[in-house]
Amino acid sequence: MRILVVGAGAREHALCWRLAQSAAVDSLVAAPGNAGMAELATVVPVAAGDVDGLVELAEQESVDLTVVGPEAPLVAGLVDELQSRGMAVFGPTREAARIEGSKVWARSLCERHSIPSPRSRPFEELEPALEFLDELSPPYVIKADGLAAGKGVVIADDISAARTALEDCLIERAFGEAGRSVLVEEYLVGSEVTAMAVTDGRTVLPFALAQDYKRAYEGDEGPNTGGMGAYSPVPAADPKVEALILQDILQATADALAAEGVHYQGILYAGVMLTDDGPKVLEFNCRFGDPEAQVVLPRMVGNFPELLLACVERNLSYYELGWTPEACVGVVLASRGYPGPAETGVPISGLKEAAQREEVQVFHSGTVARDGRVVTSGGRVLTVTALGSDLSEARHRAYEACSLIRFDGMHYRKDIAERATEGNR
Repeated sequence: MRILVVGAGAREHALCWRLAQSAAVDSLVAAPGNAGMAELATVVPVAAGDVDGLVELAEQESVDLTVVGPEAPLVAGLVDELQSRGMAVFGPTREAARIEGSKVWARSLCERHSIPSPRSRPFEELEPALEFLDELSPPYVIKADGLAAGKGVVIADDISAARTALEDCLIERAFGEAGRSVLVEEYLVGSEVTAMAVTDGRTVLPFALAQDYKRAYEGDEGPNTGGMGAYSPVPAADPKVEALILQDILQATADALAAEGVHYQGILYAGVMLTDDGPKVLEFNCRFGDPEAQVVLPRMVGNFPELLLACVERNLSYYELGWTPEACVGVVLASRGYPGPAETGVPISGLKEAAQREEVQVFHSGTVARDGRVVTSGGRVLTVTALGSDLSEARHRAYEACSLIRFDGMHYRKDIAERATEGNR
């Protein structure tokens, strides 16, 4: 098989890494790729948002399967264009990708089909949104409707902060068209987990649960980011909870989409809050999570490209997923300034030393090769992951590997998986 992987992040590096392990894969092409992916694939500088360029690339390279990593090309209709040319592609169509592309649409789907979710209401004007806040208790959750690179959600501690968040979206247009509409939600108390599954529109195969860290600093302080780390499995979710998530959220959502005539194939991602009233959906994504993919894929047992093809060919009912009992912890190393404007072009050292550590994988995100060196090219630069017999061992290995990597301005959270390992000490 010849496979094209679309994207340039650590998630896409992890996808390439997992695909390359299969003897069925003859070659990989990555667009636009990064310095780490270049070690596994032929990197072609076609942007992930360039739908026409990607379709042309897939045809020129005669790929047998295209795997789409990020959400933007999915929402833009890359899958539709490839399918119209009879090409195999893993990921949902533009219509199905609305589940991430519009938080308002996704929440209305939950309401129509009684999928457990927080109380919420959409708004396009400031004053009605402010009035709705009076019906809720602080803190308040304000979400830009469209794609905002993981930064369109604000948890406001009081009315003043909520007003500022609403004004940023609806008046100042801080997120452009993505913030033309907002979703105001009640704040749910509990433990948040990431529940991903692969579905062909009928069968839903759940992946191992993960938990990620969205805030920039230790103790869940600071602004939201695209994700600063993750771990899997999640001790807070026992088999009964996992069964509820599969039945009441993942399978229920796939059934709801099918009932409304929307064919969904690919990854269905649900951010789920484990509340006292049971699991509830916080958000949906139409692709692998990042950094969750980096800690889930190393735990997967089986032929990965075979799984993706089974999904594309709607044969998932014949496939079984397996998981290693080992735990995995991933830590994101970020550039100075992230999650704001990030410093780039900074040389990175220690990559080989870190990757040589036992059970460690270093997945590249914001990197590029320049003059024989790897330098930073974005906010989230690397995800350092490690497997271990339990979360404590995996965490120790991951942070040991992090200590070997250096670049000016590097920062990362020191508390990834800390609470989850307390019982192992």
